[in-house]
Amino acid sequence: MHLSMKVCIFSTCIVDLLFPNVGQAMVEVLERFGCETVFPKGQVCCGQPTYNSGYSKETIKTFYNEIDALLSVDADYIVGPSGSCVGMLKEYKDILKDDPNYAKKAQILHDKTYEFSQFIYRVLGILDCGAQLDATATFHRSCHMTRLLGERTAPFVLLDHVKDLEMIPLHNVQLCCGFGGTFSAKEPEISEAMVDDKVNNIVATNAQILIGADQACLMNIGGRMNRRGEKIKVMHIAEVLNHNVDLSRVKYVKDTDHQMVPANGSGVF
Repeated sequence: MHLSMKVCIFSTCIVDLLFPNVGQAMVEVLERFGCETVFPKGQVCCGQPTYNSGYSKETIKTFYNEIDALLSVDADYIVGPSGSCVGMLKEYKDILKDDPNYAKKAQILHDKTYEFSQFIYRVLGILDCGAQLDATATFHRSCHMTRLLGERTAPFVLLDHVKDLEMIPLHNVQLCCGFGGTFSAKEPEISEAMVDDKVNNIVATNAQILIGADQACLMNIGGRMNRRGEKIKVMHIAEVLNHNVDLSRVKYVKDTDHQMVPANGSGVF
């Protein structure tokens, strides 16, 4: 097991309100590997929906609240189940760089915040979480996790080591699912066409499960698949890594000849 460290849980709105099972799975995985988890109740939204809608000044108070809440506990790291929301937290550093009261706090938040799979692989150094899932699956690589957070590879490395799980490459994996927060409400026709393209590519893999690291994307894609009658299960990567765990199979990078794959490295589906 990894040396004990305290991890502050950044739940995100979507997970906290609609998919608590994802948050529970994330916490169980972290605690399994020696992390003490804490959950500051003062956290609300990261502010991304309003900020990206043009309400930049109005959203500053939301940023302040989130910084104060997440830094209210003396944690070594802050971990969230969404590359998109974690990416927003990291943007505070640049947005508040001239703020006399919050510039330093935003920098601290930036430096200790990680997306869940990124944290498991790059900080804890875990290669195999000991999970098992007998199925075929494909992975949706979300825009913000890839482009804002800059993480392309950690989820693929971890999923590649889930016993009995066959990962099938997704055509046009780099394309958006059409959700984009408020974009789906402002441009519903375009959003629907985009998610239909994504669903068509997922269906073409013949995979039994769609896996992702951003629950908002999975909600959007899963909702469209449900309306179309597609029988494909949707799972967050935290749920996959928490499935049928056998601790005897756990492997750390340091105990193997595996070379840590760069966040934007090659060899990605």
